[in-house]
Amino acid sequence: MSEPRKIPAPQSNVENQRFFDAAAEGTLLIGQCDACGQPHYYPRALCPFCFAETRWVESAGKGEIYSLSTMRRGAGAPFTLAYVTLDEGPAVLTNIATDDHDSLTIGQRVRVSFVPSDGDGPLVPMFAPDGD
Repeated sequence: MSEPRKIPAPQSNVENQRFFDAAAEGTLLIGQCDACGQPHYYPRALCPFCFAETRWVESAGKGEIYSLSTMRRGAGAPFTLAYVTLDEGPAVLTNIATDDHDSLTIGQRVRVSFVPSDGDGPLVPMFAPDGD
């Protein structure tokens, strides 16, 4: 039997601290450009499309699996990595929090869940199958 998978603690900084503060309260934030209006993930100070300033907006935290890969060997296996396309548009590279990796499918609806990272690190967003 393998050990549970440890999620490395991300490093927070001045630019992303609000993101992790919101995650601790169960809210997923994404960035939105003030100039072109494009939403994006991972939030950052400058828009990846036009380099204008951005602001934080709350995401509904729902989307669908665009692509996935289940790892069946190694530490913490099995686990599934996926690209999830949020309903707001951006794609998120994430882990899928589930015990039933075999039932995951492309196009499946998922919702955000927040999982503790290793040590005393911040909560990190992952996605789980949506039972709605």
